[in-house]
Order: sequence, then C-alpha cells, then structure tokens
Amino acid sequence: MNKKILLALLAMFLVVTSVVFAGGKKEKDDGKIKVTLITMDSIDEHWLKVKAGAEAKAAEIGNIDLIFAAPSGKVDANAQLQLVEDAITKQSDAIMLAPLHAEALIPGVQKAKDAGITFIHVDCAVNAPIYDAFFATDNGAAARTAADQLAKLIAGKGKIAIINAQAGASTTMLRENEFKAQMKANYPEIEIVGVQYSDGDKTKALNQAQDFMAANPDLAGFYGCNEGSSVGIGQAVLQAGKAGSIKVVGFDFSNDTKSLIEQNAIQATMVQNPYIMGYEGLAAAVRGVKGEKLGGKTIDTGVTVATKENLSSIK
Repeated sequence: MNKKILLALLAMFLVVTSVVFAGGKKEKDDGKIKVTLITMDSIDEHWLKVKAGAEAKAAEIGNIDLIFAAPSGKVDANAQLQLVEDAITKQSDAIMLAPLHAEALIPGVQKAKDAGITFIHVDCAVNAPIYDAFFATDNGAAARTAADQLAKLIAGKGKIAIINAQAGASTTMLRENEFKAQMKANYPEIEIVGVQYSDGDKTKALNQAQDFMAANPDLAGFYGCNEGSSVGIGQAVLQAGKAGSIKVVGFDFSNDTKSLIEQNAIQATMVQNPYIMGYEGLAAAVRGVKGEKLGGKTIDTGVTVATKENLSSIK
C-alpha cells in the first residue's frame, strides 16, 4: 500500500474518531443555538404567551433556532417525555419545559443534563433540583391570596368547591394545597365540599361545576386552579343564572376570563406573567449554553389580582 493511500486512510480515521468522541454532539453547520420549548399543550393562551415571550427574546438575541413542541393531549406525560427525548436526540443545546407531571418527567430531565444540555423549567418543575433554572409564579403565595379573596367575597363562611387541572402537575397541586391550607388555618366556617380535576378542559370543568351546584344548592363559591378550570366554572355559573351570587376566584388571564369578569361570572383571577416566563427563560437558556451565570435557581415572575375594577390595566 503506497504512502498516499495510508495518509488518506489515517485522515479519514481521525475525522470519524473526532466525531465519535465529541460527546455525541455533532457540530452545527449554521452555528445557531438550538433551543426546544416544550409546554403542556399548544392551545391554551397561557402557553401561547410563553411561546411568544421566548420568540421575542430569540429574535432580540439573534442566531437562535427556537423549536416549539407540545403533546396533543393535556394529560399524556409519556408523550411529553418522548418530546424531551426527541429534543435530546436532535441535539438541542437547551430545553425549556413545563412538565405535565412532577415525577414522570424526571428521567427526561436527568438524561438531558447527562448529555450536557442546559435545562430550564417554565411555569412548573419536576420534583428534583436537577434543572438549571426555574421561572414561575410564586404559586403558593398566589394560592393563599386567592383563598383570602374568596373568603372575603363570601364573608368568611359557606360551602365552596375546587376545580383543578392536572392531578400530577406540581404547579396546580401547589395552588390547590396552599389554598386549602390557608382556608383551614384562617377560615373555620368555610367548608370545601370537594375537588375535581378537569385536565384544563373548559367543557369538562363546566360539567364538573354544574355537578357541584346540583349537589350543593347552597354553594357559596368556586376556586379554579388554571385558565381552563376557571373559564369552565365561570361559564357554568353564568348559564345557571348565578353570576354574582356564587363567587368565583380563578387563575390565569385570557380573553375568556376577561369576558367572564366583565359579566360578573368571575370576581377575581390570579394573573401570571407567562410572557416573562418565556422571555426570561429563553435568555437564561442562552446564557447557560454560553457558560454564563443564570441569575438564580428559582425566579419569581410575579402575579397580579385582576378584578372588574382594574381590568382595563391588565394585559
């Protein structure tokens, strides 16, 4: 074998070896930072606002390849886990995730971290501090505020019902549990007659609210733990002709919640800042990829109580 052939074979060997031992990461031809944003669904305004915030920051920074993904159903944690796996396989530099289940998504987060991927949680997080940063509302404080609001509306006594979203999501469970704890500690004359889980589906929440009203003719109030639950409750109260007589305090803000507040079917809702979650989450993801400081492990993105009185100032 002549010298030229040997040198050519050696060069090919070195190229292949360098690719194999580069930690499984292939050099990107375009030089862009690839960020995958995975939310609970692609329908709710809340998640679309997270997406809009991330897109705005990506455009501001430039040279970012932002990929948006979400499971087709709001309850399929396995499908969401597969999306995380896909993002790892497709060599994302960073992943932003709002996990459907606080436990089921832990293996995906760990696998991404083991692959050297920057991992940012938005809105809610897994029950393991293996991520790089978490951008969310202080949901415990917001839930306690919601309890105080509803207690004031019903003069500190009466029967109330709770309609939550997903039973396994850390964020909505925190909203439920902190609300209950605040009621138990401070309002002994308020009775929680039950809790139902709507999976964030407005129609399902409407039906559940109707069932609660039928079973409890003297029901004084409702608490909804997310946008879909709150809207479903408000619509049920409106259809029953009980707007204003049954008090409703909810979570999140959309055109539907705004309309229901205007019609007095919802008296107050806890307004988060999903746009900021996406905007600041994307910024942190890029800093993480570049090896820069993220600015903290858990970042509170704030909350505002929306009522008919301040509705015009809520965006």
